[in-house]
Amino acid sequence: MELYYTIAILDRNKADEYLKICSELQLSAILGNLGFGTATLEHLLLYDLQKTEKAVINTVVSKDSLENLLRLSKIRLMIDVPGNGIIVSIPIKSVSGGKALSYITEGQNLGGGKPDMNFNNEMIIVILNEGYSDAIMDAARSVGATGGTVLHAKGTIKNEKFHGVSLADEKDMIYILAKSEKKSEIMQAITKNCGTGTEAGAICFSLPVSEVVGLRSFDVSAEAEGEEK
Repeated sequence: MELYYTIAILDRNKADEYLKICSELQLSAILGNLGFGTATLEHLLLYDLQKTEKAVINTVVSKDSLENLLRLSKIRLMIDVPGNGIIVSIPIKSVSGGKALSYITEGQNLGGGKPDMNFNNEMIIVILNEGYSDAIMDAARSVGATGGTVLHAKGTIKNEKFHGVSLADEKDMIYILAKSEKKSEIMQAITKNCGTGTEAGAICFSLPVSEVVGLRSFDVSAEAEGEEK
């Protein structure tokens, strides 16, 4: 059985169309969040832009449903064109019982097989004190990260601290999609500059991404060969 947790990060004006696609595919477990892009103030001023408002839509899909979700998103949202958003899929290892499985996959053909565990990309998730997202992204960009999406959150454990990080304060979460070979360097830069013990109080971890669309990638060696020719 192949199941994936998908995260779609889109401009908010595209969220309704994506939700229509999910409805057509009978995806029943859908969660939505509001977020913001992390373009630097310098770039926003340079191009006379506003900070982009994002919709972050999460759902659980089978292998067949994932293929159809990506296909329809490419056709109707042009999601495979960089700048129109991204969709990432994260393999699910286990589900807490038959009823839970039935709830999150109702109407989908589950099939057999298991996810491919060879990953070229990873999703770095950073949890930090509210208001320090720019500092996190500065640290991440210094070692090659290209961008991220900020979500607002709140801790649920009151009057507790973990290594100086208050767990009940207002929080931000940042999703950063990175190549697997860059993941450790980005996480180390965030921890060094903005980790526990700093005002940002950031902690981070990563999840493997089995498939991604909408991310611009370059084959440096191929480009170099093309220039030589």
